[in-house]
This record gives sequence, C-alpha cells and structure tokens, in this order.
Amino acid sequence: MTIFVDGLMNPEGPVLLPDGSLCLVEMHLSRGWILWLSADGTERRVVAKTGRPNGMTLGADGTLWVAESVNPPSLLNVTLDGAVRVVATSCAGKDFFFPNDLRFGPDGMLYMTDSGVRIGDWQKAPPAERQVTPTEGRLYRIDPATGDGEIIGTGYEFTNGIAFGADNSLYVAATQSGLIYRHRWADGRISGEKEVFASVVDESRGPMGFRGPDGMAFGTDGNLYVAVVGQQDVTVLGPDGGVVRRIALEGPAPTNVAFGPAGSGKLYVTEQGVGHLEVHNVETDGLPLMKG
Repeated sequence: MTIFVDGLMNPEGPVLLPDGSLCLVEMHLSRGWILWLSADGTERRVVAKTGRPNGMTLGADGTLWVAESVNPPSLLNVTLDGAVRVVATSCAGKDFFFPNDLRFGPDGMLYMTDSGVRIGDWQKAPPAERQVTPTEGRLYRIDPATGDGEIIGTGYEFTNGIAFGADNSLYVAATQSGLIYRHRWADGRISGEKEVFASVVDESRGPMGFRGPDGMAFGTDGNLYVAVVGQQDVTVLGPDGGVVRRIALEGPAPTNVAFGPAGSGKLYVTEQGVGHLEVHNVETDGLPLMKG
C-alpha cells in the first residue's frame, strides 16, 4: 500500500481518466469541489466547486457525471474545464434527497442511487444512531439526454455504491444493513426486483458503530471490490457473494474505489477518515465502465 495523495477532506468518487490522470471529489463543505490529479499525483487543480459532490462517473464524451448531494440535490454534468450543467433535481415527480453514486448501464441510461435522507438531517443524527436512522433509499434510471427518468427500486437501507457486473446485473450497496443487493438484467432492462447478493460486515470484529458498504467496482477477475466505511477495509466478494479476502487499509473510513490503468494491477481507494487516496496492488484490472 502507498499513499498516492494526502491532505484531502472527505474524498470520494475517484474516476480514472483516459490519459491516466484522475478526478475525485472532496465532500467537506469547506471545499465541496471536484479535484483533478496528475497521473503521478504531484499536481492537482480544482475543476469546479459544486457544493457537496459525492459519486462520479465518466461519460463517453469525456465529461463527468456527478451526484451532487446539497446544492441542491441534483445530477450534474461537468466538463474538465469547469462548466457545470444541472441535468435533473428530481425524478418521476419526486425531488432528490441525497444523490450518492452513479454508473452508466448497457442501455446508455444513468443509474443513480439516492441515500433517502437529507444530508442536513443525516449530519444532525449522532454517529452512534446513524445505523438505525430511518431512510428512504431509492434507485433511479435517468436519460442523460433529457434528465427524465423513473424510480426502479426502493426500500434500501441508505443506498450508496453502485456497479454493473460482466453479465449486466446491477449491484447496489445499502450501508446501514451491510448488504449488497443485485438487480438482474433481462429483456433489455434492469429488473425492479432486488435480491440479496452478499453482506460485507465482518462480524468477528464485533460492534464498530456506523459501517457498511460504500463505493465499489468489479475487477476483470470477476470479483467485486467494496469499500467498507467504518470497517477499515476493502472487502473482495467472489461471484457467489462469498468473501474472498479483506484488504486492510491505512484509514478507517474508505468511501470508494477505482482501478488504475490497464495492466497496472492497482486499486485506488478514497479514505475520508484521514483524508488520503491509497493505492493497493490487487493483480487485476478493473472491468471497463460503461460510458453511455
């Protein structure tokens, strides 16, 4: 493990760009921006300040799609030269609560999670109570061209990370329950029915306060790499949902992961507890992300 960059404040949403550089967000309200990092980590610049950006993904045109959680809760499209466009603030007639993470699907649509609670209300809850604070987690399917969409899933316990598998099934993290849910792909679309795929909670460690799955990504090895916030690890799940291994981290609160360039065998992990971006050797490439 190496520390790629430090001095970050609540980093999240790492995205690898085609030239090997990266973007991530700093969610802390004193920053609330998208940050660009050079491929070697020695240079950085602010792309745009949006409020409290959370998850990000890359579009086919090289722009960033951003889940903005407060300013107002919205889906944003951001160019690397800093132009920000609000694409949507609601879906199917319902305002967003807490847009969290997003990925393009095989149909070219954006799938975005909503944690189901206003960030202000969430932050007022004592940390010891956040595991049981009521939430109305949702999953949206949004047309990036128009901003129109539909709610295709509800009933998640603080919806968080999201990833598509090689078979086009969609995996959704629910932080409060510690579960990863799976939606099957069939007849050209994602099923609204969800099934439990796995739990990432390490019960052998006993009570640890607020913890559960956050951001995640698939490797070409078929495994799902899940940042487990509050558990100080990336839990690696096999195709059957079983725990393959747990990658121990330097910081206690990882928020998301992104694979490095093809052939590098690197996994980048954003960590908000101590504010850095870690790099781990994992000996696999990432499953290429769909880009719309």
